[in-house]
Parts: sequence; C-alpha cells; structure tokens
Amino acid sequence: MRSVVVDKIASVAIANDLSREVRISPTIPCEEGILVAVEVLNNKSRYNSLELTSGRMAQVKRGDVIVGALGHRKALFGYSGHLPEKLAPGDTVQILNLGGVLGICDSINPTHGQPFDCRVLGVVLEFPYLGERIGVPARVGTQPLDPSALVNVKGVPIIAIAGTCMDAGKTVAACAAISRFRHNGLTVNAFKATGVALRRDILAMEDAGAYETGIFSDHGILATTADNAPALTRMLMTTLAEGKPDLIVFELGDGLLGAYGVEAILKDSAVRNALSAVVLCANDPVGAWGGIQLLRNTFDIEPAVVTGPATDNQVGIDIIEQRTNVRAVNALTNGAELGDLLQEILGLTGKTAAQA
Repeated sequence: MRSVVVDKIASVAIANDLSREVRISPTIPCEEGILVAVEVLNNKSRYNSLELTSGRMAQVKRGDVIVGALGHRKALFGYSGHLPEKLAPGDTVQILNLGGVLGICDSINPTHGQPFDCRVLGVVLEFPYLGERIGVPARVGTQPLDPSALVNVKGVPIIAIAGTCMDAGKTVAACAAISRFRHNGLTVNAFKATGVALRRDILAMEDAGAYETGIFSDHGILATTADNAPALTRMLMTTLAEGKPDLIVFELGDGLLGAYGVEAILKDSAVRNALSAVVLCANDPVGAWGGIQLLRNTFDIEPAVVTGPATDNQVGIDIIEQRTNVRAVNALTNGAELGDLLQEILGLTGKTAAQA
C-alpha cells in the first residue's frame, strides 16, 4: 500500500468522497466498478476531456494521474471496450468515455481519434472500519443492485424518453419537458436508465428544474446491459417515486436497438405497466417511422409524441404526422408546446405559485 496524489477524479467516483491523495494497492480485482488510479500516457486534440465529480469538464493531458473505474462500453458513436480479465501495476488500459470508465478498447470512432492510453498504478483503497488501517478496494455506487426489485411508483405518472440511437435529442427533450412542467408548478423527478456512466445528462435535468435525480451508476453499474437494465429501472422508478412528485421523467440512453438494454426494459411488463407516456426522439423521418413500428409491434406501446432532429422543420413534422398518425413537436423551438402536450395527455393540472 502506498499514497498517490491524483490530478483528476472522474465523476464515476462521485459517491466515494475521495481526496486528492489516495492510498492504492497492487492487488487489483478486475470487477466492474472497481476504482483504479492510472497515469495518462498520451495527448489528444479530440475527445480529450474528463467529467469530474464536481460535474465540470476538465482537459486531460499526458502525465495526469486520474481515478476512474473498471468497466466496459458498447457505443455506436464512441469507443467500445471490455473489462480486462486481469490487471497489475504497469499494465495499460484506455479511457472509454468522458465519465472515467477504464477498460481495453476494442473499437474506435474515427471522429474521436485513438483513446487515451493509461498506465495502471493500482486499485484505490477505502477504509470503512473506524480506527483500523484495513483498506478494501473502492467501488462505484452507494446502493447495490437488487435483481429482483419490484416497482412501486405510488401512482406517480411516468414519462419515458426513448430514441432511435445515440444523439437523437433525448436529453434535450427531457429537459424541455421538465422545464415546462416546473413553470407550470409541478414537481418533477428524473433519472437516466441506460447507457454508460456519465452524469452530464442528469445534471442538465437538474438545471432544467428536476427536484431529485438518479442514474444507474448510483447502483454500481457503469454500463447497462439487457441483464441488469430492467432491475435498475424498477429500482430507480421506485426510489424517485418515494417523495411523491407530480411526475417522473426518465431517459433511455442509446437507442431502441442497442447493447445497453433498452429493449429488455420495454419488454419488462412491470416497467411497461408503470409507464404513462413514451416520447420517441428520431434523427430523420425514416428513423421516426421505424421507431414507431418497433414500439407498436414489438413492445405494444403507442408513442405519445415524436421529437428530435427529425422535427427541426415543418417538412419533417408533416411527414411524420401524415405517415404515422403521431404528433410531432420540436423540443428545441417548441419546448413549451411539448411539455403542455404531455401534461394534457397525463391529465395533470398545473399549480399556481400560491399552490406550489
């Protein structure tokens, strides 16, 4: 065991309350969510930032010592990689995402260039036993995943934001709706159910007015899969319904077809039965049409509204509405209309300032 001074602590470690000086050990368990200290070996001009525990984005450079967490990633528009089977100090891993997930990169995206290579220094230790110098490997998350978790939303309406793929405007839509709900005097909680660990989206939801937020990494999961995503969603739904908000909005990261478990969530009867409305985000009219067909035919879900880049002008809106018989509203230019439409579908009455 030895001490290391770190330059940057990635947001995956937000629950661990680490200082800039950490104790590390050379014995590294290769398990998802284990925190490790690494030294960055190269510079990059693109995709060269790290989200810190403060939520700020900081530029990473060669020589930086950072704390991240072991995990995997299967991204359509980013790096993909796997959890290493074994690690020792001196081995090399790559930074797979902006949130500090560390693993062995299998596939790159040309727009991002090669990933950061990092030399492993050791596993970060925590000392849970008061008055004793017994260190244990630090792990991401505060609440362990319960695979058999049930859903109890206490009658709170739930809006799911799904998309045809990454970067389809899901977070923009969620924030636009949340902002409008808050302006209408409603209390909104929000969470992100799938994807790879990064707090940027739920921070945006908080900025838009969400009262309480959550994300799957709160339960020690760095990248969701079909195996864990339904239970994570059930847990997050139940947790965020405990305070009896007026409604809950959650984002399904990635797309309807993807590796992060969106399909498994929508096939989960307990989750599906708790949904009050589903918003579909699409990049183009063909994607909107295909996404609607998937929702209807595979999941028996009728989408409430389509938004995203496919609705950036009236041409796209007209095509979607004429070909699918689903309302289309642009979240960027008509966020208030989107929120009001969803509120009308849910039958929620806004509160005046005196009532709120």
